[in-house]
Amino acid sequence: MAEDWLEPRGTGDARQPEEPYMSLLDLPLSSDLNRIGEQLHALARAQSTLQELLQAVVNITGELELPAVLRRIVRTAMDLVGARYGAMGVLDEDGRFLEEFIPLGLTARELAALEGVELPRGRGLLGHLIHHPEPLRVKDIARHPESAGFPPGHPPMRTLLGVAISVRGRIYGNLYLSEREDGQPFDRHDEGVVRALAGTAGVAIENARLYQQVRNSAEQFQRLLLPRLPDLRPFAAGAAYRPASAPAAVGGDWYDAMLLPDGACAVVIGDVVGHDLRAAADMAQLRNMLRTLSYDPAVPPSTSLARLDRILQVVDEAPLATALLARLEPADGAWQLHWSSAGHPPPLLLLPDGRVRYLHTEPGVPVGVAVDLPRPDHSQAVPVDSTVVLYTDGLVEIPGQPLDRGLDALAVTAARYAGRTPEELCRALAENHPSDGHDDMAVIALRTPPLTGYART
Repeated sequence: MAEDWLEPRGTGDARQPEEPYMSLLDLPLSSDLNRIGEQLHALARAQSTLQELLQAVVNITGELELPAVLRRIVRTAMDLVGARYGAMGVLDEDGRFLEEFIPLGLTARELAALEGVELPRGRGLLGHLIHHPEPLRVKDIARHPESAGFPPGHPPMRTLLGVAISVRGRIYGNLYLSEREDGQPFDRHDEGVVRALAGTAGVAIENARLYQQVRNSAEQFQRLLLPRLPDLRPFAAGAAYRPASAPAAVGGDWYDAMLLPDGACAVVIGDVVGHDLRAAADMAQLRNMLRTLSYDPAVPPSTSLARLDRILQVVDEAPLATALLARLEPADGAWQLHWSSAGHPPPLLLLPDGRVRYLHTEPGVPVGVAVDLPRPDHSQAVPVDSTVVLYTDGLVEIPGQPLDRGLDALAVTAARYAGRTPEELCRALAENHPSDGHDDMAVIALRTPPLTGYART
């Protein structure tokens, strides 16, 4: 036993026990250092994953359109765990089957091989996750008792990680991941990360759904404020409206048209500044006032706009708006277009021979700006079977680029669809506009009929 103890440094004879001496050679260096290394590696991995997860939360919650949110969730989950394939399965109303399936990661060749194959409805392993919404990790899909196999042309997949996504306590869908890039099966760390992501995904999906509800309600409200075009025969007419792509779907764009007692047709296009309920309410007010002011055929368009200016002078918090008021009437064996502009883009004229040109004039100032400034009238002869197109700037404005570029692009599209009905033409212009959609847009088209039956021919 004596060799197990060190001699005391004192002078007495008593021998006191001391701390046992351990040689460095006796330390379990290999196992301890390995364990410490594994812990440090796990800590670094967790820290890195946390940073990635926080960034993922920012990216996902920054989306508002539901299709973009769903694809972002799948792509983010794939990136976080290094999965080659990912998919989102959205449940139907009853929660029994998949109503929508959004796959990511498939190559062009793999997609071509699956052409014509029905998307999964939620059977086999996918159905297991629907009916048992706990996280599911599978090392070998083919060996799982509930595996139903893959359809012809499906790329081989061996591993699976599935996590349910709930919205307000109800299962909304399932997130599926397959095939880690390193060839390893999904582990508990991967499961934890995707579960954390699923919690954020539920919030992002709910936000997108609420946004869509608000947007749909706002768009419906906006369309209720816009008139249904009346029967304008013998004129052929069409109109289209598109809300802004920005969160505020309510805007101030409007159009209107009516037959006048003398057989002429008045048409107006306008745009109230703003993108909110106030702009929509102001739009409705201006539209109604301008409709009344335009009904007298003896009053030129400039006078109607000037009268609107004077009315707005006594209105509290009067809106700022651009507008173009035009009237088509028969004169000297042809149609005559009379118009006045209050800061609005020029009319676009589509002639029967296929030519397309803008009727450029001094645009004037918007209504509600300067009541004392004169508003000029303009006139242009228009052949039978010509189409006059009025539109708002949301159709042609391209941020960071000259307005002429948008106008040129609109003219090219108009020429391409000039032979369509005015309704089809307006729809084509609204669907193929050059702008980025940041603003709402309105367009109205009026086609001149034969002059037969008009006393002033």
